[in-house]
Amino acid sequence: MSRIESFKRALNEKRAVKIIAGIDNFNVESVKKVVNAASNSGASAVDICANPDIVAMARSMTDLPLFVSSVEPQELAHAAILGADAIELGNFDALYKKGLTFSASQVLSLVKRTLELLDRDIFFCVTIPGELEIAEQIELARELEDLGIDLIQTEGHFSKDPANGVRGLVERAELTISNTIELTRNVEIPVMTATGINPTTAPLAFAAGASAIGCGSCVNKLDSEISMLAVSKSLVEIAERNAQYTVELV
Repeated sequence: MSRIESFKRALNEKRAVKIIAGIDNFNVESVKKVVNAASNSGASAVDICANPDIVAMARSMTDLPLFVSSVEPQELAHAAILGADAIELGNFDALYKKGLTFSASQVLSLVKRTLELLDRDIFFCVTIPGELEIAEQIELARELEDLGIDLIQTEGHFSKDPANGVRGLVERAELTISNTIELTRNVEIPVMTATGINPTTAPLAFAAGASAIGCGSCVNKLDSEISMLAVSKSLVEIAERNAQYTVELV
């Protein structure tokens, strides 16, 4: 089974876990730690930036499906050549910090441009901007589905000053989970829930209908590799329990 086929299987079984190093994480040592945590925990995929050296480094380190994220069509098309198993237009959080925003029409235009540049078929994931009105999100998701996009990723509210403790964790994930519920009701394309997803909120994402979770800061902001591995393993265990529960319901 190819790497991306193994990820698709995890999606179908509603147990996919993508560990995110960060679209703006160009620190080689930091990315290495995230890749190791994802590989050793049994995660379904790891997501990195579009820097060619980091893509080559990650590809040499792991047999996990490798997602490469960017908002630049040329970078995504080049990543497909460099050995990415999947490309992702999105993971916008780092760009929101710089004051950038993305409309539905901008996202759709970037997707179409990327498709024009690709010289081979590759698994393509697109993030739906979390602060669009839900009607716009649904319409964008339907248009992406018509274009043959393989996976959509939800987002939550970006805040520079989140609340502390569990309340902050839940508030950050609340919007992305509600977006997941709405999107899974309106499109057939699988949904990955991201933003604020961690061992506390991951069960809520799967309960909302997610086929996958995208987990970044709860892993990549940790100081030690042991902690990164422990959190990643916890996320994988939650996903495996969801898959088992889903099977029992069928």
